[in-house]
Amino acid sequence: MDSILETLIKEKKGEEVSRLNAVKIVDGLFNDLMDREKDVLVRRFGLSGNKKETLEKIGKLHQLTRERVRQIESSSLKKIKKLNTLEDDLSVLRDVVNSLLEQHGGLMRREYLLDILTVFCLEILDEKVEFSDQEKTSYRNHFDFLLSKILSHHFDFVAESEDLNASLKTKDLETNHLEELANDLMSKVEKIKKTLSTEELLEMLKDLDSYNKNQEKYNLGNNIDLSAILKSETFPDQANLINSNKILYSLMQAIKNLERNKFGHWGLTSWQEIKPKTINDKIFLVLKNAGEPLHFTEIANRINSVAFDKKVANPATVHNELILDNRYILTGRGMYGLKEWNK
Repeated sequence: MDSILETLIKEKKGEEVSRLNAVKIVDGLFNDLMDREKDVLVRRFGLSGNKKETLEKIGKLHQLTRERVRQIESSSLKKIKKLNTLEDDLSVLRDVVNSLLEQHGGLMRREYLLDILTVFCLEILDEKVEFSDQEKTSYRNHFDFLLSKILSHHFDFVAESEDLNASLKTKDLETNHLEELANDLMSKVEKIKKTLSTEELLEMLKDLDSYNKNQEKYNLGNNIDLSAILKSETFPDQANLINSNKILYSLMQAIKNLERNKFGHWGLTSWQEIKPKTINDKIFLVLKNAGEPLHFTEIANRINSVAFDKKVANPATVHNELILDNRYILTGRGMYGLKEWNK
């Protein structure tokens, strides 16, 4: 018998679809709240698609103390949790999240889970052509609110630590095998000191002794096809590759100091090729990814197109960096490449 997740993917039935719509769920739960109570929760949890607001900021808007706003937030959540229809209202979302966790080995990075839920609800079930960033943020925040504040007793929330990003896991799940595999992978990546594609990193995981001794546990998440969700632009790696390696890919997402750069390569978050900080770091990464010399204006354009951060690259600044750093060589009029290509 198909799970609710499988049924939604295959059939997209109207009633079940609406019961996974986080915005509609929250609107229904807020029906019995007063306007001020609704406004406090909307602002506190970013339900309008804007940034989450502080107690102090909300207090100034309503001419209340921080403590009074906190009390309103707390009492409003208690009201919602006492609703007679609550379990039924949230049953589809709860079952879908449990299925997703099961498919991913019982542990998922919180941000990764929220992305999947948002893409599933908006792009797969709604089938609208385009959604604004504010719409996407609003849905993510609605899902986050429901999971962390209303359904929190159904799952275990793993706080961010030195080893793991903030994650959700199946209630009372034993994760020693995942932690051992994560530690072994990080040791290997640190030793080789080079970035890896998703496929290369997955192969590295499968070569580890800690993977082979628990291999049966990593082959459990392949019975539901999530490739339709994973083809979204939100997930830039190959959908079929992720779908056939859900548990390992989810673990890669959960590891704290492991991250994917803008060009699809993985490495330590401390590496400049993963998190470029300076304009020079960005120039090097753009050229390395291009694999051929580029005009300095094109390098600036690509830096801005990739959007490493909110800083805009100026062509003149890029040109100055290319001239001053001996890692780059002039190959033609305004054209620069990496010196290491000539070795």
